[in-house]
Amino acid sequence: MSAALSRCLCRVLSRQTAPSSRSSFYSFLLGEHHHAVQSPWFAPVRTLKTSAPLRAEPKKKKKVDPRREQMLKERMRKKLKKLEKVAPEFIPIEDLITPAKCLDETRERSAPRLSFEESEGRALLLKEWCRYKQEQHMAEVQAVELSLEAQREALEELKLESEELYQAALKPDPLLFPFTHDGPVYTPPKSKYEAPDGKYNNITKVYTQ
Repeated sequence: MSAALSRCLCRVLSRQTAPSSRSSFYSFLLGEHHHAVQSPWFAPVRTLKTSAPLRAEPKKKKKVDPRREQMLKERMRKKLKKLEKVAPEFIPIEDLITPAKCLDETRERSAPRLSFEESEGRALLLKEWCRYKQEQHMAEVQAVELSLEAQREALEELKLESEELYQAALKPDPLLFPFTHDGPVYTPPKSKYEAPDGKYNNITKVYTQ
């Protein structure tokens, strides 16, 4: 196709130019004169290029109604505002939710009816227990007071004898109550350990936000 086009161009230009200049004109078209001025009407054959014909029609753009587009934007804006007002749903903690079967009032267990002798015996036993605990507490308080009084008298006598021994006695003794604590120890799991619960099916619900 490029060869046919170049031939047509040569014929048209040969008619318009003089016969004497035909040889120079052909040499110009063939690109021999490299220093000649480039012109859109007189271009070398090597620069002529063709492309495959495109037998396709560009797609027509659909006309969009500006009012309809504005209405769609307003709807989207309203939906976004509604979503912003709705508070996010938190994942429920099933361990803190009381089952519905435990809220049934008919399942309440009534207190057993006691006889008069049984109720009186329990009341007397409770009074006796309270009296015993009170006496035990008073004995402990009295023993602590006697110990503090004896310690105070001993320190006063020691201060009269030697001031250095008195100051040494006031210092805390770290060896009086030896106590060491290393904290919790993390042990590796036992491979052959059998769980006491046995086999079970995991029914934990998985929530997605």
